[in-house]
Amino acid sequence: MSPNLVALAYLIASVFFILALKGLSSPVTARKGNLFGMVGMAIAVLTTLTITENWALIVACIALGGSIGTVVAKRVQMTAMPELVAFMHSLVGLAAVFIAIAAVNNPVSFGLPAILPMGSKLELFLGTFIGAMTWSGSVIAFLKLSGRMGGAPITFNGQHMVNLIIALAMVGFGLWFFFSDTTNWTAFIAMATIAFVLGFLIIIPIGGADMPVVISMLNSYSGWAAAGIGFSLGNPMLIIAGSLVGSSGAILSYIMCKAMNRPFLSVILGGFGSDGGTVAVADGEQKTHRSGSADDAAFLLGNADSVIIVPGYGLAVARAQHSVKELAEKLIEKGITVRFAIHPVAGRMPGHMNVLLAEAEIPYDQVLEMDEINSDFSNTDVVLVLGANDVVNPAAYVKGSLIYGMPILDTHKARTVMVVKRSMGVGYAGLDNELFYMDKTMMVFGDAKKVVENMVKSL
Repeated sequence: MSPNLVALAYLIASVFFILALKGLSSPVTARKGNLFGMVGMAIAVLTTLTITENWALIVACIALGGSIGTVVAKRVQMTAMPELVAFMHSLVGLAAVFIAIAAVNNPVSFGLPAILPMGSKLELFLGTFIGAMTWSGSVIAFLKLSGRMGGAPITFNGQHMVNLIIALAMVGFGLWFFFSDTTNWTAFIAMATIAFVLGFLIIIPIGGADMPVVISMLNSYSGWAAAGIGFSLGNPMLIIAGSLVGSSGAILSYIMCKAMNRPFLSVILGGFGSDGGTVAVADGEQKTHRSGSADDAAFLLGNADSVIIVPGYGLAVARAQHSVKELAEKLIEKGITVRFAIHPVAGRMPGHMNVLLAEAEIPYDQVLEMDEINSDFSNTDVVLVLGANDVVNPAAYVKGSLIYGMPILDTHKARTVMVVKRSMGVGYAGLDNELFYMDKTMMVFGDAKKVVENMVKSL
């Protein structure tokens, strides 16, 4: 294939990638967006195969990776999707590091001069340290999201100063590699190793409440790593695709930080510059809560004029989205107004609840974002909270709380609140929820799917 045709094919693929991002901006067009993305990637891969001599090896690797991905995709539950995404980000970062190592070891095979010019060294430096930080940071995010590591922030005295010193050391070794007349493996390996360590140190102090932002941020990092390697390889497709992923991930992270009233730099730098909230300590007072059955909840729902359903991570764990749809349909048949309230960071990744409700084919006009519905809670008869915790926690209004300033769904302003949970356990941020102890709140303990199914039977 001629260079002009290659450039044209990459351009067409890039257009499809842009259309994919446009489609993914709305649940209504998300499927079309995914289709555009797959078509664009197919064009990019096929074009790349025409300009390489090792196409057989590449096809074999694609087949192997695709087979593994297919098996994982079929087996993974929706509840495990956040940690799967984090794990995939780690692979992108690690791939960028391996490509950089290969380019430094044999630059000629990548179309580079035997003695790397400074421009190529800079590109490889950027791709390597961003990729290494993405890999190690994504590993920590995976461990936290999967429950293999606690969601509480891990901090120690002088943490930010340590991170700063390590970052300066990484830059120092990078400059040594940059200004060396020959390939300086000592500087390169030291720089890459420090970057791996820095990725760990940046993510461990980030608490569970901020983990959805971390996923989006790591997505951005993986894109920039790919773009940096694209410059080194002279591949415009990698540059364009990486830049699209990097910029869209950064924009999404900023939007989510704004929605959570979190300083952007504070989150991405492991809490640097934040005032660091503290977990509320129990004062020894015995708290009481009111509990009821699914039949009690069904009675209250059936006699309401307006109902708002707030889905949370517990809904995903129980895979109760289809049962919830049936409940909503039953209530609507009785003439009750039913809507769903979605918090921007409900679940453990951006859009988690939207995907679940879309899977159950709940009409999009019934699903409202926080800023669209928050003012209506005070005029709502009954709010049904399904497995949500931190996103409905009034502690967000208490100065000194770990989630202080985070916009929440104002469920506590409704006339009656019903919360379906397995227990009185705290949320991912590790905070007790005063909503559960209010006089207007009734706790219904049990698996969300079974409880909702019993509600449907009682209506």
